[in-house]
Amino acid sequence: SIYRKMQRKGVALEQIYDVRAVRVIVEKEEHCYLVLGIVHRLWRPIPGEFDDYIAAPKDNFYRSLHTSVYDDHGKTLEVQIRTRDMHEHAEYGIAAHWRYKEGKQSERDEAFEKRIAYLRHLMDDDSDTREDAETFLDRMKSEVFQDRVYAFTPKGDIIDLPVGATPIDFAYHIHTDVGHRCRGAKVHGRLIGLDYQLKTGDQVQVLTAKRGGPSMDWLNQDLGYVKTSRARSKIKAWFRRQNRDKHIALGREALERELKRLGVLEKLSFDSIAHMFDLDKAEDLLTAIGAGDITGAQITGKVLEEEHRVKKDEELEERLMRPSTRKSASVDEGVTITGTSGLLVSMAKCCSPAPGDEIIGYVTRGRGVTVHRADCPNMTALPERERSRLLDVAWGHVTEEHRYSVSLEVIANDREGLLRDISTMIADEKVNISTVNVKTRQQIAVLSLILDIADSQQLTRIIRKIESIPNVVEAHRRNHA
Repeated sequence: SIYRKMQRKGVALEQIYDVRAVRVIVEKEEHCYLVLGIVHRLWRPIPGEFDDYIAAPKDNFYRSLHTSVYDDHGKTLEVQIRTRDMHEHAEYGIAAHWRYKEGKQSERDEAFEKRIAYLRHLMDDDSDTREDAETFLDRMKSEVFQDRVYAFTPKGDIIDLPVGATPIDFAYHIHTDVGHRCRGAKVHGRLIGLDYQLKTGDQVQVLTAKRGGPSMDWLNQDLGYVKTSRARSKIKAWFRRQNRDKHIALGREALERELKRLGVLEKLSFDSIAHMFDLDKAEDLLTAIGAGDITGAQITGKVLEEEHRVKKDEELEERLMRPSTRKSASVDEGVTITGTSGLLVSMAKCCSPAPGDEIIGYVTRGRGVTVHRADCPNMTALPERERSRLLDVAWGHVTEEHRYSVSLEVIANDREGLLRDISTMIADEKVNISTVNVKTRQQIAVLSLILDIADSQQLTRIIRKIESIPNVVEAHRRNHA
């Protein structure tokens, strides 16, 4: 190879500078130039012996930096610097990319192996009938790369596309914005139409405008501008965004008409309705309505649902103010209110707190303070505007005579004597059962009990003992209905 290079260049052996060579493989393209700088600092570069095939790839898309230097002993040394991707392409060419794509589907794809064998046959053909390079390339394209097209960017990157793909498909494969601004293309430096069907080996340069978008004609399948679903979906998405202003105007008109019909036009803001549909802002709502994604019936449903929720909030407030009707001895003596005194105190019916529970007070209108468990659903769901009525409360002195009503639910596989065993165990704890209700379905028994207990520790002990009874699946405290 050295002799052939001497013959080709017409130079003496002393002027061949790559007899000794090293190759440096790096991770990123910018690292190539960093290494080049280091090499030139370490050794003296030979004038005229530097080639930048990264900025200007060879015709076969080979990319690398080549430089020749004098080492510390005055001998010449060639240094090649490239990335791993460049090295793969340099060593194996397009076949490496091709095998990688095929190999993802099958390690030993029969059709793929046939193509490889056929390619080897073409390469090893030493007969007198060997074709010229152009004929060989044409036959390889038609018989080997028959289902895919492998085109190249000006930098030598491979773009894998289906047969029939166009410059527009190529542009969208590079980047969505490149596709949107595509106005033309060149193949091997020659201008071609946007409906041109790319061929394997084509080097494609996309010509773009500074601004603008795709043409609606590109979506016309009869015109043949677009082959891939990827490009088609990107084009459709662009036009959907352009119609946004029109959709907002249509949506505003439709929403105002629907709210006026429901008599709530002045009561509800567009933003509040947007939040009903889990949308961030009114514009998103209006766009969806204008595009037909949200109908008048859906708006009506959400508005009525909101009115129902408001009504439930009002009922909740009424329940929060309702004291428990169950018997308890001087409950106000068992709770202290931080920062005040002399207020009427009652236990909430909804969650039935007992000593040992974390509690919180709610100031009712004209009825003193109602004490709830801190984890009471009515408290955790309390609207923000009502939270200023919450007070810190704590358990004070509780006498042994105090009893607190709590609700307990037991789920068990039904059997004879189940209720008796549960009742006996509770009686052994000296706890009164004020109410019991049993429902059985498909051999599953659900027992709802209201117990008069001294504190939450006693309830925890009772639950643990009930769960040890045969056939009991679960026992837990529940809020009153």
